[in-house]
Amino acid sequence: MKAKFATPLIAVMVLLLGTSAMASVGHGKDDTGQLGAAADVNRTIEVRMGDIFFEPQNISVKPEETVRFVLRNEGSLLHEFNIGKAAAHAAHQKEMATMFQNGTLTPSGHGQAMADMEHGSGGMKMVGMEHNDPNSVLIEPGATKELIWTFYKSTSLEFACNVPGHYQSGMVGQFEVK
Repeated sequence: MKAKFATPLIAVMVLLLGTSAMASVGHGKDDTGQLGAAADVNRTIEVRMGDIFFEPQNISVKPEETVRFVLRNEGSLLHEFNIGKAAAHAAHQKEMATMFQNGTLTPSGHGQAMADMEHGSGGMKMVGMEHNDPNSVLIEPGATKELIWTFYKSTSLEFACNVPGHYQSGMVGQFEVK
C-alpha cells in the first residue's frame, strides 16, 4: 500500500524541486559574479532607466570588482535591473511573463497577489514565483534602489529589464569585464 502513495508523492516532489531549480537558472553565484557586500564596494555607478532605456548603455568593470549600482526608475512603468547572460535573461523573461499573467506583478509594480503575500492576506506563495534573485532588482516608477555586485571574469554579460517586452524593445546594456 505504501508504494501506491510513494509514486505520486515522488512525482510532486520532482515537480516542485524542478520548478524551483528552473527558477534559479542563471541566477545567483555562477561565472557572472555574486551579491557583494557594502564594505567591499570599489565604486558606485548610477544607472537611470526610463520607458524604455538604460543610461548608460555600456558599463566597464574589472574582474573581482565590487560595484554599488544606484538604480533610478524615471519612467512610468515597472522596470528591472538584472545581471546575467542572454540565455539567463531569456529564461527569466518566461518567469516574469508568468508573474504578470498571474497578477503577481503589474506594469506599474506589485499586483494584488504579491500584496496579499507581503501583507499576509491569505495570498498563496507559488514555487518559483518570487522575485528575489540576488542578481536582480525590481524598481517601481519614481523609485531608487541599490544592487551591490562582485564581478567575475565572465564575458557576454548584460544588464537587462526582463519585464515582458522591455528587453525586446532594447532595454538591455552590455558589461565589458576587463
